[in-house]
Amino acid sequence: MSSSTPPPSNSHKPTNENENKNQSESQEPKSEIKKPTFFTQHPQKPTWVLPYRTPALKSLYSIGKKLGQGQFGITFLCTEKSSGIQYACKSIPKKKLICKEDYEDVWREIQIMHHLSEHPNVVRIKGTYEDALFVHIVMELCAGGELFDRIVQKGHYSEKEAAKLIKTIVGVVEACHSLGVMHRDLKPENFLFISGDEDAALKATDFGLSVFYKPDETFCDVVGSPYYVAPEVLRKHYGPEADVWSAGVILYILLSGVPPFWAETEMGIFRQILKGKLDFDSEPWPGISDMAKDLITKMLDRNPKTRLTAHEVLCHPWIVDDTMAPDKPLDSAVLSRLKQFSAMNKLKKMALRVIAERLSEEEIGGLKELFKMIDTDNSGTITFDELKEGLRRVGSELMESEIKDLMDAADIDNSGTIDYGEFLAATVHLNKLEREENLVSAFAFFDRDGSGYITIDELQQACKELGLSELNLAEMISEIDQDNDGQIDYGEFAAMMRKGNGGIGRRTMRKTINLGQALGLGSTESKGDD
Repeated sequence: MSSSTPPPSNSHKPTNENENKNQSESQEPKSEIKKPTFFTQHPQKPTWVLPYRTPALKSLYSIGKKLGQGQFGITFLCTEKSSGIQYACKSIPKKKLICKEDYEDVWREIQIMHHLSEHPNVVRIKGTYEDALFVHIVMELCAGGELFDRIVQKGHYSEKEAAKLIKTIVGVVEACHSLGVMHRDLKPENFLFISGDEDAALKATDFGLSVFYKPDETFCDVVGSPYYVAPEVLRKHYGPEADVWSAGVILYILLSGVPPFWAETEMGIFRQILKGKLDFDSEPWPGISDMAKDLITKMLDRNPKTRLTAHEVLCHPWIVDDTMAPDKPLDSAVLSRLKQFSAMNKLKKMALRVIAERLSEEEIGGLKELFKMIDTDNSGTITFDELKEGLRRVGSELMESEIKDLMDAADIDNSGTIDYGEFLAATVHLNKLEREENLVSAFAFFDRDGSGYITIDELQQACKELGLSELNLAEMISEIDQDNDGQIDYGEFAAMMRKGNGGIGRRTMRKTINLGQALGLGSTESKGDD
């Protein structure tokens, strides 16, 4: 297959691992998971986030390795020079803060972290620093890994263990609500263990979407993460009860390894959340206690007025009475599903980028010309202003905040611009990306020696070419390697690529709906989404 010749573009850039936000049709719940909008008009953005000046971060801390990357910031290991104590530093580049709203979001996140940081299960903020280019949040280092990863590694896992975990999670929710804070983005990835010790504390770590609220105040911003978002959030009229729903989803996953409401697309997931039936019939539910199912049913009550409050959850017999939740190990299939569900499928994102950049001229259609039309300065990258003007020229009436959402979604390396590869990956229809000949071509890109298998050495070479680093390649292979032979064959690769695109970490897939639709290219949802 002939590969297209792109316009001038930057070299390959690293793939982002984050959650995303999407648009959908009117009348349906918006597939638009985004930062809240408080302004219809965006005045000129401020210069500073913090209302006070700070010393330079590097005068107090030594910056170490990268620990992770989010939508707005990168987290680094840092060491306090005076004490030698290690912390995590979340550095937010100001170039990603496009409008006043973004500056206010960061300041509110800092305020909420201070507000909650004395709670034993909330990550403690150490300090905040700001310079001309970045805002830095230095906080307690949680080196013990994510919630689901710890469960999978432990081996022994029971209802009793799940009850302890959900008690901690809902305890954080109760503390938030008692202090007038709604979290709005509860999900397993936002809970980390402070250390690798057996009795290490579980800490809530991300308050980027959290808000202060007053009694009886309601919100309409559709924010959160697809599997965990409450039905009233999709209906754009909600309050703190939405946090209890999200915790109920986490509990369902803790006991079964899969989410309660599932579909192949984000819109399909939302329809299930609004109307789907809770499954307590399939495995492992026949072996789960009735009291556990009673609690889940009351947490996943679609009526927020009759749903349990966080305090009522903590008073439920399954939580309070140690004898209610059996200590018998859950079926090993639960752990297997849990591992598969929680895995961020990095290889899939890499493969989509490879396919998008190797599509033929015929398959790409007019996308190259469209890219050139938007890239008015012929730099090979699209800036926010160019995207805004380009969308205006094709008749879009999106607000500036919505265009910013599209920019964030397509900009998978958080560079602040969209290069040609990112543009293709965000606009080409999924059925082209998943067509057999394209999967074969992508597999061949990784299978350098033509052996029929992708090995860890070949992955390492591909990552180097794509400009990617800091990836756990052994983990990537293990996520997809069904026969546990330490490598990936074509069948495993194709199954991974064709698996549901609505899963955690598949930000690249969800973003394909956004930009394609905004540019008038039609829906990119695949068929059979429910």
